[in-house]
Amino acid sequence: MFKKIVYTLVILYVMLIAALTLFQEKLIFLPSKLPAEYVYQFSEPFEEINLETKDGALLNAIHFKSQNPKGVILYFHGNAGDLSRWGEITSSFTKYNWDVLVMDYRSYGKSTGKISESALYEDAQLFYDYISKRYKENEIILYGRSLGTAFATKLAAENNPNLLLLETPFYNLTSVAKKRFPIFPVEYLIKYEFKSNEYIKKVNCKTVIFHGTDDNVVPYNSGKKLFELASPAGGKHFVTIKRGGHNNLSNFTSYKKELERLLK
Repeated sequence: MFKKIVYTLVILYVMLIAALTLFQEKLIFLPSKLPAEYVYQFSEPFEEINLETKDGALLNAIHFKSQNPKGVILYFHGNAGDLSRWGEITSSFTKYNWDVLVMDYRSYGKSTGKISESALYEDAQLFYDYISKRYKENEIILYGRSLGTAFATKLAAENNPNLLLLETPFYNLTSVAKKRFPIFPVEYLIKYEFKSNEYIKKVNCKTVIFHGTDDNVVPYNSGKKLFELASPAGGKHFVTIKRGGHNNLSNFTSYKKELERLLK
């Protein structure tokens, strides 16, 4: 009887490992789709753009315009939703007189193409190159939120923006997965590593990290560990949002005041 129970548990464990391996993209990426003819409606002036990648994917983005822009915020959103939602969130930055460009990742919204870690990094650089032709690098702010912090951090490491802002970032994706699935050998299973801990060491611009103490998606200590590796060369600052969660930092006065200070 005991052997049978053990055998059953082993089989179940192996099946769960197989499921994690096969379906990990569905755990990491939670896109919602929009029809190609979908018409965006936002209160702030904007331009819809589409950039084609080397492998033929078409990436959809919204470029919000302010009246007297100081520069542009290139914003990389979280792992769920599409631009119909993220456009509403990012358009508010224009009140600080910054233009904003926010893209949808492959398979999100109107964007097409197959997801891979290397392709996502290349897509991020494609948009950085796009705005670099329209703004000076010292007028570019990179803003990453949750999953998007991986792309913003790598771009900051390989380019020369004015400022890197990270909201609820993770040390790397493997560390988050190990926290969530502690009984599995995730370091051998995961296909997407997003090693922000390696890239942040190479960032030379000022870096500011926002993280809530009650974040139940990306632990507060994950953001803290990442901050400790950030180079002090351009200056760095960690903003602790007491009782802040993963998706509600904009509700807190401490977040709003610091963001206003940075952007004004």
